[in-house]
Amino acid sequence: MPEIHTSTGQFEFPLYLAPMAGFSDMAFRSLCKREGADMLVSEFVMANAVLAAGENSRIWDTLAFLPEQRPYGVQLFGAEPSLMAEAARKLADRLVPDFIDINCGCPAPKIVDQNAGSALLKDLPLMASVARAVVRAVPELPVTVKMRSGWDQAHIVAPEAARMLEREGVAAIAVHGRTRMQGYGGDADWDLIAEVARAVRIPVIGNGAVNGAYSIERAKASGVSGLMVGRAALGKPWIFRQLKAVMAGAPCPPEPDATLKLHTMLDYARALLGSGEDIRKIRPKLKPFTEGIAGARKLRAQMDALSSLPDLENYVTNLLHDSPEKSENK
Repeated sequence: MPEIHTSTGQFEFPLYLAPMAGFSDMAFRSLCKREGADMLVSEFVMANAVLAAGENSRIWDTLAFLPEQRPYGVQLFGAEPSLMAEAARKLADRLVPDFIDINCGCPAPKIVDQNAGSALLKDLPLMASVARAVVRAVPELPVTVKMRSGWDQAHIVAPEAARMLEREGVAAIAVHGRTRMQGYGGDADWDLIAEVARAVRIPVIGNGAVNGAYSIERAKASGVSGLMVGRAALGKPWIFRQLKAVMAGAPCPPEPDATLKLHTMLDYARALLGSGEDIRKIRPKLKPFTEGIAGARKLRAQMDALSSLPDLENYVTNLLHDSPEKSENK
């Protein structure tokens, strides 16, 4: 069985950028890598869509990555073992990623209704079949799984699922310490994540924090082998640098000032638009960068009316020129 840490780079305590639909694009991955993320994962892609994708499909643009973004994994979702295996093989041959990740955690109804994502937590034998098929399809690559603690509080299955996945040859497991029914609310259960880490010998990656407040002490005490950061990185790619400083025993670097935040946002917008994105569709990706700065509410409202990059650049320039440096509640 290929091992995730030896085959994709040796990290004492790796920090992963979580796969996030609509956000884990190439430009954002580059930002996070620059700020200290060790391991990157693509947005999820449906097995059927991969199999139907032709040579010029936009899927390949979505999943493309730069050499400097390695170690890089592609996340795949589906519920039919044979299709998942065939899609994994196609991804491995076309993209040559460092690992394939199976989505067993997405709570979105459109995914769950296909019996995929976190719906697999209700059918562990099917989850095992999917994992077994993918592992066998790409023997040269580590296969990882991202899952939640269970479907709901009455059905916490993560430790059992982890042991099962280990037997099927999965190389590492990321555990989001919330149930499907919790969505993104409430506390992440790090005691449960610790139980999963004790249940298996393969690396377990912890995921889930309240308002992005990851505790390195809490994470390391749980026995996990690394951290996966998701929504806490939106608009804050520097969270990886901050976490690494704390891990090294140094003071946490302060938040960047408004000028750096907004210039980072503009650089990100330029990269997205340069890749063919429409400014109307990238607004949700840009708005998190405005949180905590003066004029944030007005800027977010104004962004909905802007129709070009020059309009955005001019508005940001005027905002920084006219507004004193002060914080504002988001």
